[in-house]
Amino acid sequence: MKKLLITGASGFLGWHLCELAKQEWEVYATYFSHDIDIPGVKTIKVDLTDFTELKATFNEIQPAGLVHTAAQSQPNFCQNHPEESHAINVTASCNIAGLCANYSIPCAFTSTDLVFDGLNAPYKETDLVNPVNLYGEQKVLAEQGMLERYPQTAVCRMPLMFGNATPTATSFIQGFIQILKEGKELNLFIDEFRTPVSAKTAAKGLLLALKKVNGIIHLGGKERISRYDFGRLLVEVFQLPSNGLKAARQKDVKMSAPRPADVSFDSSKAFALGYQTLSIKEELTTLLIGNG
Repeated sequence: MKKLLITGASGFLGWHLCELAKQEWEVYATYFSHDIDIPGVKTIKVDLTDFTELKATFNEIQPAGLVHTAAQSQPNFCQNHPEESHAINVTASCNIAGLCANYSIPCAFTSTDLVFDGLNAPYKETDLVNPVNLYGEQKVLAEQGMLERYPQTAVCRMPLMFGNATPTATSFIQGFIQILKEGKELNLFIDEFRTPVSAKTAAKGLLLALKKVNGIIHLGGKERISRYDFGRLLVEVFQLPSNGLKAARQKDVKMSAPRPADVSFDSSKAFALGYQTLSIKEELTTLLIGNG
C-alpha cells in the first residue's frame, strides 16, 4: 500500500478521512493540539507552522500523496486572531504545496464555500471569489499560493459538513440535538443557504479529487438548503422535540465574522467525475442508523 499523509487528523473532517483512506492507503496522519489515536493509522504530532518540522516529516515518511485538512476553520476565531490563523491557514498550506511539488506527489487541499460573497449562487469553480470575512480571505490566499507553487494541487472547496462526533471533534448537529433535547430555544437562519454533505461523503470526494483533479473543484451536495430547513429535517429524522426550533435572520445575530447569505455550490464538475452524494434526509438517516 502506498503512503498517504493526512494533516489535521484530530479535526472533524480529518478523522473521517483517515477512517476511509486506511482501506486503500498506508495512512500517516498529523495532529497538533489534540492527541489522537486512530486504529490502523500512524498518528504523529507535527507543528505545521514550523517549516523545519514539516519538511522533516515529509523526508521521514516519503508520502505518495497528501490531503491537507488541517486549518483554523472557525470564522469568528480567524476574525479575532488574524496572525495565528494566517500561519496555519495560509503560510503552512503554501509550504505544504511546495513540498508536494518537490516530491511530485498528488496533493488535495480543503478550501471552503466561504470564498464567495453569497450574492450570486449557485457557484461554479470559475466564478470570481469575493470573501466577506477573514477566514474566507485566508482560504483564497491559500488557494492562490498553493496553485502558484504547485498547479497540480486539487483545491477542494468544501461545503457545510455534518456527521457523527469523532473522539476529538463534533459537527454542528451535535450542538443542535443537545439544545433541542434539553427543550431550549434553537434559532436557525432562514436566510443563509448552503449545499451540505456528510463528512463521510466529503472524504470520498477528497480521495476522488486526489486521484483525478488538478485545480479547483466544488464538493457540495445536490440540495440547497437553509440552516432552518436543515434543522427541520434533523428534527424529523432524529424525532427531536420541535417546539424549540425558531426561525431567525442573519441581521438579528451579532457575530465577529460577517456571514454570506447563499454560498451554495454547483458541483456538477465533481458529479461528472463520479462524486456521489445522498440527499440530506438520507445522510441523516444513515447517521441515525449508525448511532442505533
